[in-house]
Amino acid sequence: MERKRIIISVISDLVTDQRVHRTALTYTKQGWKVTLVGRKLKSSMPLNGRRYRAFRFQLPFEKGPLFYAAFNIRLFFYLMFRKFDLLVANDLDTLLANYLASTLKRKPLLYDSHEFFTGVPELENNSFARKVWISLERLIFPRLRYIVTVNDSIAALYSKMYHKEVKVIRNIPEIPLLSNPLQVEELRNSIPIENGNKLLIMQGAGINVDRGAEEAVQAMQYLDSVTLLIIGSGDVIGKLKAMVKEHHLDAKVKFLDKMPFDQLMNYTRIADAGLTLDKDTNINYRLSLPNKLFDYIHAGIPVLASFVPEVKKIVEQYNIGVVIENHDPRHIADKITFMFADNDRYATWKKNLITAARQLSWSVEEKKLLDITYEIFR
Repeated sequence: MERKRIIISVISDLVTDQRVHRTALTYTKQGWKVTLVGRKLKSSMPLNGRRYRAFRFQLPFEKGPLFYAAFNIRLFFYLMFRKFDLLVANDLDTLLANYLASTLKRKPLLYDSHEFFTGVPELENNSFARKVWISLERLIFPRLRYIVTVNDSIAALYSKMYHKEVKVIRNIPEIPLLSNPLQVEELRNSIPIENGNKLLIMQGAGINVDRGAEEAVQAMQYLDSVTLLIIGSGDVIGKLKAMVKEHHLDAKVKFLDKMPFDQLMNYTRIADAGLTLDKDTNINYRLSLPNKLFDYIHAGIPVLASFVPEVKKIVEQYNIGVVIENHDPRHIADKITFMFADNDRYATWKKNLITAARQLSWSVEEKKLLDITYEIFR
């Protein structure tokens, strides 16, 4: 096949967005010319070592309706003055510019929805913004031909709403390289963790309200010989730090800022268990399948998970950890104690994680992506 030109756009700053990075790499390995487009914030880290072209818009706004409008206007004109054979729009906030450019230039568009966008909690208390996004989705979605999303639940919901075929490409990372054994001790000392303590990790770029982080911190009041490491960013981080001070948990709860994925996974691998505790407070969280679940699996650490269906299904299918029944901090603490109470059970989870990591890999998912893309190019 001739060398295709593909432009992938997403509204993130690209640094920690692993799904679009993997998509770009998959296409690059086919010999296609790939450009990944995002935005650059004042706080954005540099992009290093990318095997494809990456371009980030600098805009006068960083949030709110003016930001979304400015991004799509800038993106539209960027696309209109570029040659391409395929556009890949990631999430509803990039769809308008991509749809208009693909229509006007008569080129195909692949829509990748990373979540049930109109159900995100940020829109629950903003009825006007929610109506705008719903109207935009209802206008464009029925006209799309190629659509993918991250799990079966979201695919089924979109298919029911719009009577369209929606294929699933799960947000699963590549199996990472193992850490240097010497680095493990260095990292644990850098946090620092008391000798003999079990290390829990909660990570992500969206540690927000109703993700279970507040309850995880509160649970640490009832635990001994356990350290909780929170890595990433989100709108609840400030509140979590205040809670740690209020309850005198400085020795038990540690924080690190968001970091590049490879560096993050070094910390994930040294943990003894990973936490993914999203609540069932809105449809977007209810249908979520967080990246961090697969990061924990590939790091080989058992999982403490909430009962949202997609996460619960994987944890129980592979028998790789424990599912909580509610978000009471004492209950969470009891489940954490249970995880480390039986060495044989813990060893079984560790063994099952090897199988899970082998089956839940991007090498499996990228075949689906390429099948869809070759279908588009036929």
